Amino acid sequence: MRRTLPVALAATAVLAAAVPAGSAAAVDTLAWGACPEGVAAPRLECSTLEVPLDHSHPGGEQIRIAISRLPSERPGQRRGVLLTNPGGPGGDGLGYPALLAKSGLPEEVLDTYDIIGFDPRGVGRSTPVSCGLTPEQQARGAFASYAHTSADVTREAGYARAIAEQCATSPTARMLPHTTTANTARDMDRIRKALGERKISYLGASYGTYLGAAYATMFPQRGDRIVLDSNLGAGGYDVTALRRMAGGLEERFPDFAAYVVAHPEHGLGTTPEQVTAKYFDLAKRLDAAPVHGVTGLAFRGLTFEYLYSDAALPALAKTWQAIDRNEPVPLPPSVDRDNSMSARLHVICGDSRWPDSVRDYQRAAAADRAKHPMLGGVTANIGPCAFWPRERTEPPVRIGDRGPSNVLMLQNERDPGTPMSGARELRRALGQRATMVTADQGGHGVYPWGNACAKTATTKFLTTGNRPARDLSCAADQAK
Repeated sequence: MRRTLPVALAATAVLAAAVPAGSAAAVDTLAWGACPEGVAAPRLECSTLEVPLDHSHPGGEQIRIAISRLPSERPGQRRGVLLTNPGGPGGDGLGYPALLAKSGLPEEVLDTYDIIGFDPRGVGRSTPVSCGLTPEQQARGAFASYAHTSADVTREAGYARAIAEQCATSPTARMLPHTTTANTARDMDRIRKALGERKISYLGASYGTYLGAAYATMFPQRGDRIVLDSNLGAGGYDVTALRRMAGGLEERFPDFAAYVVAHPEHGLGTTPEQVTAKYFDLAKRLDAAPVHGVTGLAFRGLTFEYLYSDAALPALAKTWQAIDRNEPVPLPPSVDRDNSMSARLHVICGDSRWPDSVRDYQRAAAADRAKHPMLGGVTANIGPCAFWPRERTEPPVRIGDRGPSNVLMLQNERDPGTPMSGARELRRALGQRATMVTADQGGHGVYPWGNACAKTATTKFLTTGNRPARDLSCAADQAK
């Protein structure tokens, strides 16, 4: 026995050294088959995995996680798997690998990895949560109303409390304390094991940056190459992140104003100052009397959402034009958003403590209304998290700099949803673990459809492991 044991250990060490960091070290235990209707795409395969509802009690109730795979067509070039998340929280990711491929994910990346998608716990075709939101509540959206006065905050508190109570008394309320970023990160590690991988690479956008940072913090030796695109701050989607959006809109808005000035046919202003004045004029008019069902809150929300993409700026201008002329507004078709909105609330309210005093929100709304008048009265107003059940299974994940230097952060300079201030905070928290690439452009999302310089750096990192030697600033593309 003394002679054979060292030989066995030596053989194991040689085998491990011969296998690339992300490659399979065990058998894939998932049963792959056709994807559900609405997700199916060429070459995309789907499966399910059972995970504990409560990871601290692995033998207790199990929930399902829906998983997809877009396999590499070049097995000899394959390094491992690239797990992906499109953001949210509350966003489904089962079809995301196919969307990335369709949106221009480079062939060399598709060859290097099996691209893995999944619906996070509580979402979509994984075991879903529900707050029983009515069509009216769904149509109102995730934003609070604009708080012009302290009395507006008090009125909003009644609405917010009702939503929180619906979530706390719903048939899926047992999932409330367990539908968190930390537990989704644990699910990701269960996915890694089920795929037979010693390490996983990761590409996450928006809220997915916090999820990826949490995984890198909780499982520092299990991450291979980690890309975080459009970054939340180190606290994730907390009260600070929500309030930052007001500043993010104002940093992004000049790009839209410039577009409007360059297209006088919309009749919305011939100078940036006139376009800004038109925003406040339309918001005031719609607060007083909606136009074809579009309220002041809906107008602010639509403007914010359309600013996520340069491609949406013409549609935003046409929407403003229709409102200004008292004409019907072309809106996307209504869909059942109970699950996505409920899952979002489960995660953001469960991840961190939010202020629970109406007075705190009154002060915040007054401050942000003065500092960021376009949206500050919305993003600082009170929401359901103020009345969320107090039970917490653990504190939030504290993002830190312990672990390998294997994180690449991507960030647009004028991102309304995840502004630069949050990205800088996360960059500081990750320290030596991260390098950040910033792009001189507006909008939400960089890879693979954004700035060419940033795209090149990201593709190189994912395919070779080589990052820029230091933080990199990319100039605007000439065509933009």
